[in-house]
Amino acid sequence: MVLAGHRTPVGARLTAVTVEIVSLDPPNRMGFRLLRGPVPHVVETFTFDEIADGTRLTYTGELGTDLWRLGHAWGDLVARSWVQTVQDSMAAIKAESERRAGGSRGPASAGSRS
Repeated sequence: MVLAGHRTPVGARLTAVTVEIVSLDPPNRMGFRLLRGPVPHVVETFTFDEIADGTRLTYTGELGTDLWRLGHAWGDLVARSWVQTVQDSMAAIKAESERRAGGSRGPASAGSRS
């Protein structure tokens, strides 16, 4: 388990300070639980499953708010930034994984790809 803190932009000149617990269960799972942040409840999980042609990475997350309509509106703002950050990270992970997989095939096969 690791305690992590970071800052995340959530809108025009707004930054959320977040503290969370990161739990590692190699090689199958990474989990995150919010301790302090812009909303009262966040839980995220990344799971890794072997499949025939590699590994499937699956992300799940939940975000909970309080304060009725105001909390719901704030949760929507935080969720948009949160979802975009996760999508950007997953795209970067996918691109790097594909780059490495392509590079491990050797010069002949890598040179034949365009």
